[in-house]
Amino acid sequence: MPAAPKPWITTPVTADLLRGALEVERTDHGVLPHRLPAAARAQCPDAQLAMVESQPSGVRLAFRTRATAVELDSLRTRRVYVGAPPVPDGVYDLLVDGRLSGQASVTGGRTVTIDMSDGTVEHRTGEPGTVRFTDLPPGRKDIEIWLPHNETTELLALRTDAPLEPAPADPSRKVWLHHGSSISHGSDAASPTAIWPALAASLGGVELVNLGLGGSALLDPFTARAIRDHPADLISVKVGINLVNLDVMRLRAFGPAVHGFLDTVREGHPTTPLLVVSPILCPAHEDTPGPSAPDLDGLAEGRLGFVPLGDPAEVAAGKLTLRVVRTELERIVAQRAADDPHLHYLDGRELYGEADAVELPLPDGLHPGADAHRLIGERFAALVFGEGGAFG
Repeated sequence: MPAAPKPWITTPVTADLLRGALEVERTDHGVLPHRLPAAARAQCPDAQLAMVESQPSGVRLAFRTRATAVELDSLRTRRVYVGAPPVPDGVYDLLVDGRLSGQASVTGGRTVTIDMSDGTVEHRTGEPGTVRFTDLPPGRKDIEIWLPHNETTELLALRTDAPLEPAPADPSRKVWLHHGSSISHGSDAASPTAIWPALAASLGGVELVNLGLGGSALLDPFTARAIRDHPADLISVKVGINLVNLDVMRLRAFGPAVHGFLDTVREGHPTTPLLVVSPILCPAHEDTPGPSAPDLDGLAEGRLGFVPLGDPAEVAAGKLTLRVVRTELERIVAQRAADDPHLHYLDGRELYGEADAVELPLPDGLHPGADAHRLIGERFAALVFGEGGAFG
């Protein structure tokens, strides 16, 4: 007779099972990982920030078990843009002893429909879904389930067919905390372990805490304080594109804001290796200021894209372009490095430059596609984690 199926064991999802989250909120349904603490969220009621910090880019469940089957119930919140191609379902990546061993998605969930032509938003409720991973190899193993980088994800229940315990931390692996824009968040990447910071972390042998916040890398003081207060062995800050495409400040404010951000980070991490990364190449905003806006003509044809609305002549009056941002960031880092030997600078065009824009153009004019994410991750690992690099 075939063996009877093993009974399911339900384990509460708690903070000690999660990596990459700065805070875990208990909800009516389960728990919600956050990538900014409540004190930071309270200082900015912006809906965009609320959306992206609750999308668990880089957040993963990590546990040790002999289980051969795992189930995770979750309640997702998806964003749908009127007229644009459907956003693919968020992906859960299963790693067994560090190797990608399965992928799955959930159905149902909440939906937020956004009409970019007039700014209206519609909310719809939905039911939870379940991801299942079966036929896992026997024996004791370390499992990570990387949560979708592009869907707000409430975790309701974790079931296994054998007991589990939180995976022990590896003292030999340093913690890398990275802050950036939607590119660092993972926009247009294929899955959560395929966003460029996750790829770079894997190649560099470090533990990732990803504060890539789509549309929200704006030198906010509360983000600097979150970085200041979180343990980290390595820190990188990639800024520029959001400042330009949202047109939030002029050159006069930009320099002091960068200094203030770095000052705050240094209050908590005075000697931690700190890397400032300027923007990757984005032809639309190299010499044209923001803001950016959805390409409504493209939307009418079912294409999602963005166009710059600024005038290059406005640079003389202090408007920011990516070229201006890079020049200023390089100057600021050189100035500070005279007294801060652990501060470093990387020109983002070394990660994605002119030749890359020809071979792997930005699909929507702002964000790299899946192949470019891999390219950027591999180059970052080589340049930064490799011999002679800032984190080498």
